[in-house]
Amino acid sequence: MQESAYQFMEPRQTEVAIFAAGCFWGVEHNFRQIEGVIDVTSGYTGGNTEHPTYKQVCYENTGHAEAVRVAFDPSVVTYEQLLDAFFSMHDPTTLNRQGPDIGDQYRSAIFFLSQKQAEAAKAAIVNWQPKFASAIVTEVTPASEFWPAEEYHQRYFEKNGISGCGLK
Repeated sequence: MQESAYQFMEPRQTEVAIFAAGCFWGVEHNFRQIEGVIDVTSGYTGGNTEHPTYKQVCYENTGHAEAVRVAFDPSVVTYEQLLDAFFSMHDPTTLNRQGPDIGDQYRSAIFFLSQKQAEAAKAAIVNWQPKFASAIVTEVTPASEFWPAEEYHQRYFEKNGISGCGLK
């Protein structure tokens, strides 16, 4: 009997986290660099408009933040490690802005999917606060519908040959 060339792998466990830390292009790119992150999708969440477009989020009062949905393997990277990456990649002390980007769509927010994530997010704020001179203004709020951004926003840096942006 001949052995199959196919290897059967145990399905890996995945969890999801949702973060907003300014322009989603750089946030997506930074999370993609982390070992254990399986996929990152740029999109919109936290607002009141169904199926929002980039134009609506930027120029209308949708209430949505530019955010990323991070699928990760918790046996490789923990939610707490993702929280540390989140706090190290942006300034969580600026209200509704990151660098030159101003508006509530650029707010710092953690959208939790479980009570365990909510508790970890609140603990991370307490742990990170001493590293900043100003108060952390990051929202910790229950996740609502996540709307993927238009395709041209996905992997934006890779598609456009950009290596980084104004995030810390």
